[in-house]
Amino acid sequence: MPGAGLPDDPAQQAKAAKAALRRELKTLRASLDGPGKRERDERIGAQVLAWWRHHRPSLLAVYWPLSGEPNLGDTYEALAREGARLALPVVVERHAPLAFAAWTPGEALVLDTMGVAVPLNLRTVARPPALLVPCLGFNEQGYRLGYGGGFYDRTLAPAPRPLTLGIAYACQQADFDADVHDVPLDTVITELTAAD
Repeated sequence: MPGAGLPDDPAQQAKAAKAALRRELKTLRASLDGPGKRERDERIGAQVLAWWRHHRPSLLAVYWPLSGEPNLGDTYEALAREGARLALPVVVERHAPLAFAAWTPGEALVLDTMGVAVPLNLRTVARPPALLVPCLGFNEQGYRLGYGGGFYDRTLAPAPRPLTLGIAYACQQADFDADVHDVPLDTVITELTAAD
């Protein structure tokens, strides 16, 4: 007998369970908003910088933080000083892969229709060979739980697949099953783990 308030259809139950997990992880991440958050962000940022120095992709897609995601602004400035070329994701339309725009730290940003910061002067570039991917949650197999839009999965699906570095806090590791369309990340770093 299904639990109270849960749908009868197994697919709908799985969808409801993921929605509940997303709410739980958002609340958990919001609880980190305090003096320790900046320190966590700095530890993650140091690992991103070490990762970039090791891999040196010709272009690195970064992200502008939303609702409590790790803020790596200082790291982006350090990357640019070391010669990294950066790009930010741009939502072109729903149910489509992300586009990317060249960006330099300090360059003016505006909010798009989805509330995501994008460069004021959009200079689109091809999909970068390496991407930092913010995670709402992640599991032991390297699968990411995002906000449910599927933008990153659609972006990562076509070959050749870019290098992916998931960015999350350690408390965001969760137990969930990947969906058929989900694409695993190459590495996930937190304030407690090291990047490859």
